[in-house]
Amino acid sequence: MPDPKKPATPPTGLRKGLTNYGDTGFSLFLRKAFIKGAGYTEDALSRPVIGIVNTGSSYNPCHGNAPQLVEAVKRGVMLAGGLPVDFPTISVHESFSQPTSMYLRNLMSMDTEEMIRAQPMDAVVLIGGCDKTVPAQLMGAASAGVPAIQLVTGAMLTGAHRGERVGACTDCRRYWGRYRAEEIDDQEITDVNNQLVASVGTCSVMGTASTMACIAEALGIMVSGGASAPAVTADRMRVAERTGATAVAMATSGLTPDKILTQKAFENAMRVLLAIGGSTNGIVHLTAMAGRLGFNIDLAGLDHMSRDTPVLVDLKPSGQHYMEDFHKAGGMPALLRELRPLLHLDALTVSGRTLGEELDAAPPPFVQDVIRPFDSPIYPVGGLAVLRGNLAPGGAIIKQSAANPELMEHEGRAVVFEDAEDMANRIDDEALDVAAHDVLVLKRIGPTGGPGMPEAGYMPIPRKLARAGIKDMVRISDGRMSGTAAGTIVLHVTPEAAVGGPLAYVRTGDRIRLSVKNREIALLISDEELARRAAEQPIERPSGDRGYRKLYMQSVTQADKGVDFDFLRATENRGSVPAAKSED
Repeated sequence: MPDPKKPATPPTGLRKGLTNYGDTGFSLFLRKAFIKGAGYTEDALSRPVIGIVNTGSSYNPCHGNAPQLVEAVKRGVMLAGGLPVDFPTISVHESFSQPTSMYLRNLMSMDTEEMIRAQPMDAVVLIGGCDKTVPAQLMGAASAGVPAIQLVTGAMLTGAHRGERVGACTDCRRYWGRYRAEEIDDQEITDVNNQLVASVGTCSVMGTASTMACIAEALGIMVSGGASAPAVTADRMRVAERTGATAVAMATSGLTPDKILTQKAFENAMRVLLAIGGSTNGIVHLTAMAGRLGFNIDLAGLDHMSRDTPVLVDLKPSGQHYMEDFHKAGGMPALLRELRPLLHLDALTVSGRTLGEELDAAPPPFVQDVIRPFDSPIYPVGGLAVLRGNLAPGGAIIKQSAANPELMEHEGRAVVFEDAEDMANRIDDEALDVAAHDVLVLKRIGPTGGPGMPEAGYMPIPRKLARAGIKDMVRISDGRMSGTAAGTIVLHVTPEAAVGGPLAYVRTGDRIRLSVKNREIALLISDEELARRAAEQPIERPSGDRGYRKLYMQSVTQADKGVDFDFLRATENRGSVPAAKSED
């Protein structure tokens, strides 16, 4: 008889999470009967089961190499003695998601979490790449608590247009801006459209997808060197095979996400976000991921870290190069080596070794010009800055490394658009009263106002100004912008206008002051006037009639909480990131 004082060994393999038929023996018998219909033997079914999340979709060219990655992961799993079982989840692509991919990120995270929990697996490989898929998968896996490892699909290759190297999507925006300014014609914009995305894979610059790949490696939830290999290379397939083998080792050791995604790991990820000139979206996703494990991201602490974390990676939109160049320059291990004095080297990684041990084992450095030495950065401080003021009492973000230095200390007249439809109707109107020194303000594109916090924060330059050669203006919104975009753009204004944040009460003609040096975004009216406007204009939070939209509208949090659903965040508060000692 089993010893009642000795804890029972947790079930593994096909014995995990048995369907309830009231008879556990029959449940296992039935499960084996059905899976044997696919041709499995008892020997195969006795091995550690490694789930493989397959997010391949014909609507998702960022994941166009998913079939090859699945096969490479399976090879790694089998070589290590495990049984690979792939299964599908939601696949979310940035350009094929209405109203926005961010609206669907939490749904994908729920799908991922529940499928990991519902199906028997001893570890899981998460295959994703496009902007919202990696955070969605890591959010779901963190909540599910099963050993998990991230595998990104990898960046696309660059193309060429009339002798110039181009890649999605910083160059997409640059050429479209030239087209709006009537600097290039219909034929050229059609020609370049054929070259901007030269292969399957994620955007080839330091946009959100590349940012999240780098962050995943910094968190230790990816194999060392796994962030940067392009999608269509042999290197990417070798990373996939190694990922499969590592998943088997994690299953054996019981290395769960909570042991890897610690306070120290999130601090390391924040350092990397700043040093790569990463997407502003990165901090929203990090906040959501940390929230699943009970950590709160302290924006003031992030800003403090930014002051002594220079941008070292020379990639568009903050620099000049592309992700394939970053890979050839040594990728994340080379960057982490430069950041080593600022990192928690005792943070655990999926290999079972610490980050410091991984860096000790990394290939030696070599001469290259993409990853700069710490004392010779491309930008002297971190890529992001956190702003506050009466316009954003909960904070706002600016990507200072991709902004116009001449506009980062600026005061101008507000030109206000009440929502995205208002902007679309008036932005190119020749009668629009706007000048280059004005400040464009767009309301109601936040988490609920969008809904889904669309990337409309990258407001186009009014056509009549674009034709006059204006390339940048100060722009402010409660929405997001693509990580591939550049400009002097204030984002994530919190609270958003749709829930009664101060942004809701800005009027055309008001004066706004932006001071990145002082970390200030201010509406230059009195507190009394702001209160009077709020009293005159009561705000009713948007809602949904039914289905996912209703759930989303009822439950979504603001940007400072990661735009996650309130009921998905951890119930236990485990502290802030960075930890207080890091802010001394």
